[in-house]
Amino acid sequence: MNRINQNLTRAKIGKKDEFYTRITDIEAEMKKYKRHFKNKIIYCNCDDPRQSKFYQHFMKLFDEYGLKLLITTCYKSRDSDLFSDHSSEQSFARFYDGKRERE
Repeated sequence: MNRINQNLTRAKIGKKDEFYTRITDIEAEMKKYKRHFKNKIIYCNCDDPRQSKFYQHFMKLFDEYGLKLLITTCYKSRDSDLFSDHSSEQSFARFYDGKRERE
């Protein structure tokens, strides 16, 4: 089994699906649309905002893009093991306004 397939198989078993979204790919794609982000609200629905490369990217470039607000939601447990098989009805939203993050 080749290395890429092993990584995909491990991710599938471990329920970790954020690994494949590389920050370099996000940066390369998003810079094409930079002018469209000014004064916009960006919504990221993700498994875990602490793991999401999209959320991290938009936080990092919030001012450069001229964003109005960054919102993310998560429908899993807040435990450090977000990708476990434990089910949770708990959800939360996180907001970033360029200065601070709040829930």
